[in-house]
Amino acid sequence: MDTQQAIPKPPEPVTPGDQPPRLGRVPFVDNTAAMLRDPLGFYDRAGAHEADVVGYNVAGTTGCFVCHPDLVEQVLVTDADAYEKGQLLQDTLGQFIGEGLFLLEGEEWQRQRTALQPAFYRERIAAYGDTMTEFADRTAAGWSDGQRIDVLPHMQSLTLNILGKTLLDVDIETTADALEPLLDALRTRLDPRSLSAYLPLWVPTGTNRAVTNSLAEFQSTLDDVIAARQREDEHAREARDDVLSLLLSLDDETMDRERLGHQLLTFLVAGHDTTALTLTYAWFLLANNPKRQQRLHDELDATLGERQPTPEDLFELPYLDAVLNEVLRLYPPAFTVFRQPTEPVTLGGYELSTDAQLTLPQWLVHRDDRWYDAPDAFRPERWDDDLEASLPDYAYYPFGGGPRHCIGMRFARMEAKLALATIAQQYAVEAVTEPPLSLAMQITLSPTDPVEVRLRER
Repeated sequence: MDTQQAIPKPPEPVTPGDQPPRLGRVPFVDNTAAMLRDPLGFYDRAGAHEADVVGYNVAGTTGCFVCHPDLVEQVLVTDADAYEKGQLLQDTLGQFIGEGLFLLEGEEWQRQRTALQPAFYRERIAAYGDTMTEFADRTAAGWSDGQRIDVLPHMQSLTLNILGKTLLDVDIETTADALEPLLDALRTRLDPRSLSAYLPLWVPTGTNRAVTNSLAEFQSTLDDVIAARQREDEHAREARDDVLSLLLSLDDETMDRERLGHQLLTFLVAGHDTTALTLTYAWFLLANNPKRQQRLHDELDATLGERQPTPEDLFELPYLDAVLNEVLRLYPPAFTVFRQPTEPVTLGGYELSTDAQLTLPQWLVHRDDRWYDAPDAFRPERWDDDLEASLPDYAYYPFGGGPRHCIGMRFARMEAKLALATIAQQYAVEAVTEPPLSLAMQITLSPTDPVEVRLRER
């Protein structure tokens, strides 16, 4: 049985005023070059360090990895008012989603978060269940026994259709034609293995031109979507309750074209790409762990028989929930959280200035053997005995935490579980792609090569 590790490593003594220990002695060779060469390996070096706050300097950016759950909680919850998303995120994403909910700060963030919250109430999300299972069933209906598929494109199409119908209620085919080239360009630009990640957007590289052109096309598409919605009569608009309608109902002076575009792009990326990746990693892990896949099939058969799952059924499918927990532990699409102090702070005994970029990596904390036995193994059953309740609060935080936790958490978890259950009722998956996966830290934690499985009709 998997349990929480009882005896964590003792922390190194810290003298007040100390600066965090750093990775390597020569910043360019030991940090910048290492990050360009192997970002995940660079992260893993921080995780292997004896300290829980570890300094780095990459391409002139000075920061710290924060790798203990208690310190993560201090930053995200206890002292949340002393931190903001920070300059690093503004520099990399500000031009695309700087006016979106993800990067907004202060009163404007609070106002928009409050206005959008009703779209994510539990009862509202439950009403989306039929749409989620319908699109998952359509996905499975397009497959055949023995077929070999690259999972991610299928999951991207599925989650984009669900998102378009439930939260935005837009012509998703048209939107997808403009969204996918933009996402591909952004993934390339923000990949830390590429020099483009460290150059301003105005530098005329091929990558930057691809981003600029695809962004213009996406904004043009959004203009068409918004204009069509605004042409509807008042009664039709009032009958809608999706996120786009809520955004359009906000004061026109604070929801101009740029901000609206940033908000929509935020939701399209956060609500589409991350869940598609979660499902892709789920099929990969199940395919490579047939006994655990069989246990999932047994639970679905016993609880559902041949009928499709509903949101209410999810309460009776604990192993399905454990599978999702374990997928998000091992492969959190949002692989790290960034913060920057707004004032000098003390963290883990170290004094940090306002220019410190804090990296709070789920990738490391979720795989720390202080909290999880065999942390690199896929073992959904580790969650059977309410492991989460025995863990430090922030030993598991796939959706972030504190007041800035992901607004779509309930939506994403329900969508992933309904999609997994609906498809797993009809197909088992056999491994084609085997561990280890080659991964890139782009906008999200993404595979660099196709993730393939072979389908077996049940």
